[in-house]
This record gives sequence, C-alpha cells and structure tokens, in this order.
Amino acid sequence: MESIEALVANIIGLSDGKTTQLHTLLKQSEDSIQNMASQLGQSLDQLDPEKHSLGYLFLLEAYLSTPAAKEQAELIPSVARFINSCVAEQIRLEPRKFAYICKTFTDVVVRRQVPIMGVAPLRIALRKLQPSSEHLTALHSEFLLVCLLAKCYKTGYSILKDDIFEVDQPRNLFLYCYYGGMICIGQKQFRRAIQLLHNVVTAPMQSLNCIAVEAYKKYILVNLIQNGQFSATFPKYASSAAQRSLKHFSQPYLDLATSYGTGKIAELESCVATHREKFESDTNLGLVNQVVTSLYKRNIQRLTQTYLTLSVQDIANTVQLNTPKEAEMRVLQMIEDGEIFATINQKDGMVSFLEDPEQYKSCEMIESIDTSIQRIILLSKKLNSVHEVISCDPAYLGKAERHRNQRFEMDDFDNVPQRFNM
Repeated sequence: MESIEALVANIIGLSDGKTTQLHTLLKQSEDSIQNMASQLGQSLDQLDPEKHSLGYLFLLEAYLSTPAAKEQAELIPSVARFINSCVAEQIRLEPRKFAYICKTFTDVVVRRQVPIMGVAPLRIALRKLQPSSEHLTALHSEFLLVCLLAKCYKTGYSILKDDIFEVDQPRNLFLYCYYGGMICIGQKQFRRAIQLLHNVVTAPMQSLNCIAVEAYKKYILVNLIQNGQFSATFPKYASSAAQRSLKHFSQPYLDLATSYGTGKIAELESCVATHREKFESDTNLGLVNQVVTSLYKRNIQRLTQTYLTLSVQDIANTVQLNTPKEAEMRVLQMIEDGEIFATINQKDGMVSFLEDPEQYKSCEMIESIDTSIQRIILLSKKLNSVHEVISCDPAYLGKAERHRNQRFEMDDFDNVPQRFNM
C-alpha cells in the first residue's frame, strides 16, 4: 500500500504536464486512498486546488466519505475554495467524483441552514462540469435547490435560459424541470413554469414517481393562473404510467380546476376550504391563493370585453368583491401590470375600458420579434441535426422495427404502482 506521503509527492510531481499518467496512478490507488480516507485532512493542506486539481479531487472525495469530515466547521469554505479554484479540464476526467463532492456540499449547507453559501460555488461548479451550455449535469438540480431554499430566484432563473439537449441521467431532468418550475413561479414567470412542469409530467417513465406527482399538482395551479383553464387530457407522447395514475393522486387539484371553470368566486373558495388541509400539507396553499386572486382578475378582464364604461360599484358587485374601494385597487393594479387597459375617473367612480395601445411597430417590439425568430431558426437547425443522428442510429432503427411489429396485449402494461419510485 502506497503511503500518504508518497501519494501526495506523486500528485505534486505529476500534476505539471503529466495529467494522463497521474490519472492512471490515482485510479490504481483508489482502494488505498479509500482506506486512508480518515487521515487525508492534513494531506489536502499540502496540495493546491488549482495546481493539483485532479489529485485534490480524488483525496477530497475520499475524505468527504467519512462522517467526521462532514462535521468539520471549515468544510464549507474548504470545498467552496476547491470548486472556485479547480481546473475544469481536470475535474471532467472524473465527473462522478466531482458531482459527489458538490452534492455532499449541498447536503451540508442545507443541513446547517445556510443555503445562500452554496449558491455561488454550485453555479461555478455546474459551469465547470458542463461540456457545453446545452448539457444538463447532475449539479443543475443541486444549484436550483439551494437557490430555492435561499430564495435567490433571479440567480436560479439565469441558468434556465439555456436550451438543454443532452441529459446524463433521467432523474436529473425530472429534478431540473421541477425545481426550475418552482424558480419560475417565484419569479412570476408562469409561462416558462408551465413549460418546465409539462416536461416533468410528460417525460418518459416506467412507473410513476413522486417528482411527477408534485409537478402535476403545480402544473394544474400554474395553468389556472396563467391561462384561466386546465385540460386534464394528456398528450399522446405522455407515458402510460402518467396517464393512468397522475389524476388519482391529484384529485383535489382537479376539483379546484373544475370550480375555477365555473367563474364563480364563492364556488372556488368553497373548494379551497374543503381541500385546505391537503393544499397546506403539499405546501401549495400560497399558489392556491394566487389561483383565487387570478379568478378575480379574469372576471374583471371579461368585463372589458362587454362594457366600455362601468362604475366601480358595479365591478365590485359583478366580481363579488367586498367594497368599491377593493375593486378600485384591483383595477389599478391590473392597469399597472398591463393586464387591462383602462382609466378611472375617481370623481364619479367610473372606469373606462380602452383598446390595447400596442401597434407592434415600435423598435423594441421589432427587435423582440426578430430575436424570437432567430432563436426558432437555431432551434429548428438543432432539431434537424438531432433527427438525422437518430435516423441513422442502428440501435434506434432496430428498436423501432421491433415495436412496429409488436402487438400489445392488456397484460403487457404495468399495474398501478403501490408506492413511488424515485
């Protein structure tokens, strides 16, 4: 067995231009390193995280596997310093070890209730681990989790702008889209939240998992807030597991959608009261309250399609608000948010509804449309490229041919799962 001193000396000596040789040596010494894990704390102090990134990675991964290491007070700054300093090309030689270190780091900052300390290091870590911005790593979900806990929604939202085409593990996609949807909800980016949660609900799955169930509940609520309606019909490409079982685990939310569809505030509030305990236990009550608020707004918007002018008192009566003052405040807020176009004459208490002033010919609007067109063109090219690769893949062609010739019987489908599988 190689001694710790000899191992450290080899790491220092081979780190200068002999990375391949060092990597081979470290792989051969993994068992020895693991056996010496509890003694590696002082050895790490002899290495420079930047100059000796690969060796430091092996030793730190082994050291963090010991219970004592996770209780060290200086663990968080030490791991953060390594993440900030390490060389990306070297840590990508062992992506699983680097991911383990970062996940342990996440567990520690969450357990110690200081998630804010994990935001910046984990953002750096996932960028270093990514071969390209189109690649989803195991660290994306870790980063979004600490952003959620630290309420750094804007920081988390910044990585959701990347178009993802490569995924390491299916579970990474489920968690990325679920946490990403929650980040978007925090940012009031409901349209983007719907897209991400839709990805979770319709992603391929052999059996139902709890991530999909929780995503489906939020998917219903966000659809009601953004679109004012929800269709319980699944697209054809959704898995059979999702189509069979998701509704069963989300019935209170489907009842809420049905009540919302009536347009009656009293019926919606009655449904909320009936299922309040369930919404609270799911930690979705805040989102449910936003659903109720959105129905008030939706009913006010319907008035703009029927009337040119209307008194504040009539709005309060029609929309079932308590006082004209409350109606006035809601209308003012909707005008400020650009949800309706109107003016209020406070002297006589009348609201005049106006047409949308946007003529779609301003420089800003033209620039926005052009940006969207260019993005769609790039996306189309990428999809064509992926299609060509898949069309020539022998494994895909063989599987497609087998499925084309296969006849399914009812017994071929899985039964409803008795418990969730992550």
